[in-house]
Amino acid sequence: MLLEKEDWPALVRFLEDQVIQKGRYSRRKVRLLANSYLVLSDSAAVMSLENKAAIIRPSLVEANALVFGTARILGKDLSGAVRFFEIHRETVRHGMREWASWYYAYSLLLTRQYDRAGEEFAILARLSKDRIICALSSFFLSEILYRTLHEKYNEYREISDSGRGKVRRALPSISYWNREVSRIYTDIHVAALSRHIEETGRWLYGTIDRT
Repeated sequence: MLLEKEDWPALVRFLEDQVIQKGRYSRRKVRLLANSYLVLSDSAAVMSLENKAAIIRPSLVEANALVFGTARILGKDLSGAVRFFEIHRETVRHGMREWASWYYAYSLLLTRQYDRAGEEFAILARLSKDRIICALSSFFLSEILYRTLHEKYNEYREISDSGRGKVRRALPSISYWNREVSRIYTDIHVAALSRHIEETGRWLYGTIDRT
């Protein structure tokens, strides 16, 4: 009921009682509590929850790695985000690994480790079968990193153009892109990227001139 009403403060109080006070560390309740903290922009509470979960049920950290890692980014613990995603991109379940790898690249970018970020984005732009990850990686190569890594300009432009074309063949118009995005927007870690996703959509189907 509280979730349907989007009464986040009340939902947090309820879940804190269930999870922290009563020790009911189920996967669903921990995920809901972590997501609710992020909706309220309380990154410190997310990381506190992570620390408690790591002691009581370590598997919950892996299950919610994208949320816990995103909290570091939103809380400006960028070096912590790099370390977190570098470790967990190899250990999370298979369906989360490409997103964890993308966030690792994004964390490297935010810490101005441009060479390493470019290498990671280039791998994802070439190899990812996830259209959103491929598009985001291609966008960052095209619109951000080529300006910094001039010696990589031709290589990254070629990779980003190829990724852009691959996504546009699968999603031939902005309406297809929006439908694809809406499918995963309920994931709080994706919602935190809304500005980048909108920019990527405009880049894919708009008239951005990079020359």
